Amino acid sequence: MRKLKVYSKPLILFIFLIGFWFSGCTSEPVETELLLFVDFSNVPENMVLTNFHTDKIEIKIQADPKLIDRIKKENTRYPVDLYTDLEFDPAGDSDSIEPGAYLIPVEQKRIPMDPAIKILSINPSYLSVQLEKKIKKTFQITVPYIGTPAKGYIALEAATEPASMELVGAAPLIESIHELKTKPIDLTNANENFKKKIPLDLDNPSIISSLDPIIIVTVPVQQLLVSKTIENIPIQVWNSSSRVSIEPSQITIQVKGPFETLSNKEITDQIYSFIDLKGLGPGVYARHAYINIPVALMMTDAVPQVFTVKIE
Repeated sequence: MRKLKVYSKPLILFIFLIGFWFSGCTSEPVETELLLFVDFSNVPENMVLTNFHTDKIEIKIQADPKLIDRIKKENTRYPVDLYTDLEFDPAGDSDSIEPGAYLIPVEQKRIPMDPAIKILSINPSYLSVQLEKKIKKTFQITVPYIGTPAKGYIALEAATEPASMELVGAAPLIESIHELKTKPIDLTNANENFKKKIPLDLDNPSIISSLDPIIIVTVPVQQLLVSKTIENIPIQVWNSSSRVSIEPSQITIQVKGPFETLSNKEITDQIYSFIDLKGLGPGVYARHAYINIPVALMMTDAVPQVFTVKIE
């Protein structure tokens, strides 16, 4: 009678795992699409790569699912050496590369892929690049304002440190700049001088500055000088015990000064007028009136100019 072989449990488990491993390794290849970003390097020294260029390519691949999972986690990029790809002069003279638009063929051999991965298609087949001549130009820096200072105040032209800056970039972009500005500074409710650090207003990242693009701005804020008419100020009599009459008996003046000062009644109440009659006897006299004006104010007009004084 033939005996049956009895296998131990560990041996059965080993055979099962081997079978499972072989079944996992023999999975059917699958297809998928990958997006690769393009790395441009070695831009000719006297040129600028503008924003008008192809920055990514799409490839369709076929491979084992595990291999595809792995490649998806990697940051695979397509390399382009602009100097090498565009230089047609055998001597290697970069001056032979002119500004303009170029089409560079996408080469499958440049795609850094595992040999076990099959590349089925590449889109696009050409990379579009735009090169412009690099130039430098120095600009004075200006500071735009937004918002309104506190009532009675005005902001004068800002001072910047540095006062000017050299920009480097593609010729058409640099030549299109008529004024180099910082980002706007908000003046809302400002009532005193202040300093602020603020960046240049450069929307195009391909334009670079030769210095730190952060500007120190000093904004001078001053009170507005305003004029005010003060009417019917009584004419006082000084240094006389006699009976005196003055015609006219009041004076109207116009004063100029800071808004807050002229808006302060305690200060404007310090304005008064008088005629000094010291040493004068009875009679009729033509006299000018003196006006007491507080510090920071200036009288710009007075009516009338001459008064008739009668001393009895």
